[in-house]
Amino acid sequence: MGAVKQVDIAVIGAGPAGLSLACALASSGLQLCLIDPQSKAELSDPPMDGRDIAMTHLSKTILMEMGVWQRFESDVVHPLCEATVQDGSSPYALHFERSDDPDAPLGYLVANHQIRKALFSQAQTLKNVDWLYEQSVISTSASGSGGRVVLDNGDVIEASLVVSADSRFSTTRRMMGIGAKMKDFGRVMIVCNMTHPGSHRNTAQECFYYGRTCAILPLGENTSSIVITVPAAKAEELTSSSPEDFESCVSDMLEHRLGKLTLVSERFSYPLVGAYADKFVSPGYALIGDAAVGMHPVTAHGYNLGLRSADTLAKQILKAKQQGKDIGSLSVLQGYEWRHQLLAKPLYESTNMIVRLYTDDRPLAKLARKAAIRVGNNIAPFKKLVTHRLTQIR
Repeated sequence: MGAVKQVDIAVIGAGPAGLSLACALASSGLQLCLIDPQSKAELSDPPMDGRDIAMTHLSKTILMEMGVWQRFESDVVHPLCEATVQDGSSPYALHFERSDDPDAPLGYLVANHQIRKALFSQAQTLKNVDWLYEQSVISTSASGSGGRVVLDNGDVIEASLVVSADSRFSTTRRMMGIGAKMKDFGRVMIVCNMTHPGSHRNTAQECFYYGRTCAILPLGENTSSIVITVPAAKAEELTSSSPEDFESCVSDMLEHRLGKLTLVSERFSYPLVGAYADKFVSPGYALIGDAAVGMHPVTAHGYNLGLRSADTLAKQILKAKQQGKDIGSLSVLQGYEWRHQLLAKPLYESTNMIVRLYTDDRPLAKLARKAAIRVGNNIAPFKKLVTHRLTQIR
């Protein structure tokens, strides 16, 4: 056996959720340990992965409180002023915009790798965090008396609370005997950045065509992130085609609404698989981020939910510490689980329902989706609810 290290909280995974939890507990007086298989160099300067996150105003508020938002350079934050949903080639679209303040954005688009970089940079300043780079977990256990993490180098971490933040395919979740309902959508998401002569007007556009979807996420001037989802069998054709053929295909797909598109980044592809853990906690153990709930990216809001999980758990931990309670006790952790389930379950199920409806090409489904857009556009409370979710501050 290697060395034994004692900490208050062991966080497995130094991705966006794990780093967010560390930043949220900066002033807690608790000692944290972050464990990740990547090197410090890889974590400090993550490569572009093509994914852009539609950040809500609440996410901005939370990241401001952590000191993370201030680390973004102004040119990596792109205001999102409006969003539209369109079915097929129909010119009719469901519109979301701010009625309370037309000059304020609905939200902000920030590249995933920029979020990771800012979070890691902020977490590096924390005095209460120990870092274990290039370390993999070979076993995890937890009970009412605390948790134990064994690393591949033989070292052991003992903690009052173990937190898994190691992706929707979490291996440590399985080590703890917690299952998850996995939803394989049978589709692949292809993402890239493209330039175009037409203006995107800072408007996100979700276009549901038959057999595929295409989203336009507005970045800098005359630049957009293009997100295409197709059946897995057709993904290879798009990712392996020449840049010229790909550009022509996407321009045609979008009916040239932005003019001729030019590829300016690598094409990235991701199989679309959703995940919802059977439970989020057990004595001495908690799941956050995608390890708890892995969302379909159709709304580009996955990190918002992961950030909320870290923020909610941190608040429960801080409250328990102030009251002199065991931070790993089931009663404390169930408060987090209840709150996060209340937020995550409706969002996860409604997102999957939308995906099912808008990827079903049967005649009745086509009629239903066209009707849904028209009904949604004319029901003020629905639009206000969606807009409020995007723009609420706390």
